Amino acid sequence: MKKLFLSLAILALAVVACQTNDEVTPNQEAAVDNIDMSDFFVYTSDDVSAKSTKEANNGDKCHSMKVLNRQLQENPGLEQRMFEIEKHTRTLIANKGTLAKGKPGSGTTTPTTPYVGKVTIPVIVNILEDSAHPVTQANIDSQIAILNQDFNNQNPKTGGVPTLFAGLVANVNITYTLAGVVRKVSTKATWGTSDAMKLSSQGGINATDPANNLNIWVCEIGGGILGYAQFPGGTLATDGIVIGSDYFGENAKGGVYGHGRTATHEVGHWLNLRHIWGDGRCKQDDYVLDTPSSDGPNYECPEYPTVRCSSTDMTMNYMDYVYDDCMYMFSNGQNDRMRTIFAAGGSRESLVK
Repeated sequence: MKKLFLSLAILALAVVACQTNDEVTPNQEAAVDNIDMSDFFVYTSDDVSAKSTKEANNGDKCHSMKVLNRQLQENPGLEQRMFEIEKHTRTLIANKGTLAKGKPGSGTTTPTTPYVGKVTIPVIVNILEDSAHPVTQANIDSQIAILNQDFNNQNPKTGGVPTLFAGLVANVNITYTLAGVVRKVSTKATWGTSDAMKLSSQGGINATDPANNLNIWVCEIGGGILGYAQFPGGTLATDGIVIGSDYFGENAKGGVYGHGRTATHEVGHWLNLRHIWGDGRCKQDDYVLDTPSSDGPNYECPEYPTVRCSSTDMTMNYMDYVYDDCMYMFSNGQNDRMRTIFAAGGSRESLVK
């Protein structure tokens, strides 16, 4: 599944082996210029007939990819922007690390993330108030706390990561701060996924300075949908994530999805992560080197090991569809991918102060 990155690694080693000097200076990079983009895709299938019985019964909890399909049709330039973002991401990951001193062919890399350092992201919570589905300050505060747990490797469940994946657990080192709350009474029973909740002209709430804040809209989405996100590259006015009222923060009404992990999942998309199974069965990738291949989402709390596509699924990953209490890690590869967008030329560079 990871042939792209393996080939890049081989190319980088070849560059080291070809050094003619006896020593390599510590800050000399093994530059990779030829980035293979042949596997890049943005459109995904909505073919319900391809789903397993379990998938059909559980439904599509996250509509980020379906929303992306719609946005691609509405915005002709979006695909090219996403292509450039992906190329930038792959380039930084391929070139990360510096060569250590040594004889030709013996150079090693010191791994670094593509953007090093703590990132602090201000959050604006936009609430379309519905008396039947109240969103309290306690819900808001707990959601910010949960995001900070999950993006700083402080989820108390992480101790249960199987040995196979224990060395891959990432501290993403992103802190979220509550920058503001905007409330507006809603008379709509459901808002759907057309982004109407993000536009005051359609009864919603306009984004607050989306270049410098993460905007979260909380409302009744409908259709059993927990949430959805906009990927980097989309229209600035609709940039952010949407969470169903009952699934925002610690909320008893959300049941097994009432512990704030929907926001963690959707923020992962907002930071350019794909679903861990790649949204294409075994044939497509999530563009992350250390996540296993899979042919679809996992639900509920799967038994370990769950083997699909001849590998053990990382079912506890935040980018799967399992219950909130059964997801508790990002991988190091996902961390690299997220942090590229904060680097120079990255799609969310403006968030780094």
